[in-house]
Amino acid sequence: MVASKILMVDDEPDFKPLILNRMRRDIRAGRYEFVFAEDGVEAVNILSNDREIDIIVTDINMPRMDGLTLLGEISEINPDTVSVVVSAYVDMPKIRTAINRGAFDFVTKPINFQDFRVTISRTLSHLEEWRVAQSADERLPEIEKGLDVASRIQKSILPAAFPDSRDYQLYARMEQARDVGGDFYDVMSLGDGKIGMVIADVSPRGIDAALFMMSVRTMLKGAAVSYENPGDVLTEVNSLICKENNANMYAKVLYAVYDPSYGSLTYGNGGSEPPLLVHRDGILERLPATGGLALGSTRSDTFDETTILLAPGDAVICCTDGATDSEDAAGEQFGQDRLASIFEEQIPFGAEEAVAMVYSGIADFVCGTPQADDITCLALYRT
Repeated sequence: MVASKILMVDDEPDFKPLILNRMRRDIRAGRYEFVFAEDGVEAVNILSNDREIDIIVTDINMPRMDGLTLLGEISEINPDTVSVVVSAYVDMPKIRTAINRGAFDFVTKPINFQDFRVTISRTLSHLEEWRVAQSADERLPEIEKGLDVASRIQKSILPAAFPDSRDYQLYARMEQARDVGGDFYDVMSLGDGKIGMVIADVSPRGIDAALFMMSVRTMLKGAAVSYENPGDVLTEVNSLICKENNANMYAKVLYAVYDPSYGSLTYGNGGSEPPLLVHRDGILERLPATGGLALGSTRSDTFDETTILLAPGDAVICCTDGATDSEDAAGEQFGQDRLASIFEEQIPFGAEEAVAMVYSGIADFVCGTPQADDITCLALYRT
């Protein structure tokens, strides 16, 4: 295994020993090799002489050359690298600028090293998929190559692991359609033991949707750190999307925050399918909408949120409309009622089991009919 080489750019004197200490196991295991620069000027010199750098992790605020200026230089020096920005405070305009200049993701200071490892792993996965897509057979038609790239981008940003807690279970799965759509899900650690979770569907389809999806995911992550209430998170992201939405793209998003201390789930819904609550006694409840259209539909839209309490044994199931819009050979849709009927006779005893039940129910209904849209399902189960 060849170690992935990561260039860390930061002017704080204790940054280098901190990284080397907290990442020492990964370094010893040969997973990562770290190179350090104190500002953008030094980083440019290193990049110009070392073509094996895979990721640049850069602070935004630095002397001589700041992180945003550095991002503009990276593509000219080595377009085969991927960048992650670091901010000592949550500054959405600067983060948005960083994404526009090619940053794939960001982390905040003080660095949460669990989140840092997840970010690095996901960034490397994205980089690998992008490189494979770039090296695809040149004889493929351009549209086929574009869809292949979009598919790989779509898969690369999905979390590979889920929180492991004795208090709750969280699991998600996405099945892509033949024609690339824009579904994604994400899970975020928010501090105080709280977990943020996202399920989204970006339209229209294709490589533009895949790139737009990455931008939406990063904006959601930034807003989730900035704002406590899901409604405020969706309102902020909607405002950012509408500022630069010349392609008229939009995202149907459900964003929720789970607090295991109280068993409370607070969610905001921007045009997504309503979640289904399966109580431990078998009672089913379709959770109420919170108002708000798909993100990107209108600049002036604001979003509210609703809080529910989960009892032990309760499960919340969230699906994109690819699930309910699934059709059988006769063109009949699966629908919300059939989705609910999956759980009428059997109660799930875990998040992964709940997701598996959804996909099994859809498969039985469509009976081999080709999938027309991405199907994504996320489940939260209070143990």
